[in-house]
Amino acid sequence: MAASRASELPTSASPTASKPLAHASRTPEPRRRNSATARSAAATRRSAAVPATTPFVAPLVLKWAGPVQQALRFQLNYNPVGSGGGVSAITNKQVDFGASDAPLSQFSPTCTTCVQIPWALAATGVIYNLPGDQHLHMTGSVLAQIFMGKITKWNDPAIKKLNKGHNLPSSSITVVHRSDSSGTSFNFTDYLSHVSHAWKTEVGTGTAVNWPAGEGEKGSSGVAAAVNSTNGAIGYVDVYYAVHNHLGLMVMKNRSGKFVQPRAKGILAAALLDTHPAKDGSLSIVNPPKSKKYRNAYPICTYTYVDVQKSSGGNAANIKKLLNWAITKGQSYGPALIFEPLPKGVVAFDNKQIKKIHS
Repeated sequence: MAASRASELPTSASPTASKPLAHASRTPEPRRRNSATARSAAATRRSAAVPATTPFVAPLVLKWAGPVQQALRFQLNYNPVGSGGGVSAITNKQVDFGASDAPLSQFSPTCTTCVQIPWALAATGVIYNLPGDQHLHMTGSVLAQIFMGKITKWNDPAIKKLNKGHNLPSSSITVVHRSDSSGTSFNFTDYLSHVSHAWKTEVGTGTAVNWPAGEGEKGSSGVAAAVNSTNGAIGYVDVYYAVHNHLGLMVMKNRSGKFVQPRAKGILAAALLDTHPAKDGSLSIVNPPKSKKYRNAYPICTYTYVDVQKSSGGNAANIKKLLNWAITKGQSYGPALIFEPLPKGVVAFDNKQIKKIHS
């Protein structure tokens, strides 16, 4: 599917992009072609490099660029890649740190010598392109049928039942999914596996699955652009991209029976499901159970992780300095971009993980 990417994120975190560092300027593999680097504005030696992180956290990292340069004297030049590229790069020790929107355990091969640190909290939005209808209601079971190709028209009785009073068209539904290894796909398919037995048994959960229907696009910006340019299309992206592209955004029914948008209140409620990471740093806040505590929870929320080699050589001190800033002061820049502050229990865990990084 040809799609315009006019609304894609900027390619640099600063007005003047600095030349990538020598260790990060090797010719990359196709899915690792984008990079992010951080270096001291006052030094020519290597400071901290981030050549392999994800589209999910890109808006937040871009926002961090100015404050980081002012506070830490690091200049951030950032381009997002998918989770698969980030994990591959850090596993092969090609970068100082990578990132993923799915736990390291979901990748093979994966980094067995890394610490995994949850450093941002947000949600996956279900986007669509229907003029005049910006906030249709949707359930997980109906959504699974759409992405399995079993519901193919917008005026299908199952969709109409959820949206009484809406004049839904008889046009076809065009499914758009990620083509690259993606933590956003992991979050989305994990949700569908929670709510649909058919999806769980026939498709399953993963960073890359055999999609039963639809066409693939690379990155959240690619999916958003394709949906934006295709009348009747539906897809899933990190919620920032939905808002940034002014696309229709599904209001999802949670297990408490409430229809919820992926906004601050819904994300923070979902985060209450797990505020104490497992030993490996992973958390799961998908589809919280029916209860008063989770009444306002949006059901497709996730943490995103930064992965760092425990033995980081001479750059360890700078990496630790940057990560300590990110999980504390850096969190204040998130809400404007629909990233919510990390719970205290997660920050406490992150502090312990960061201390494991050494030269």
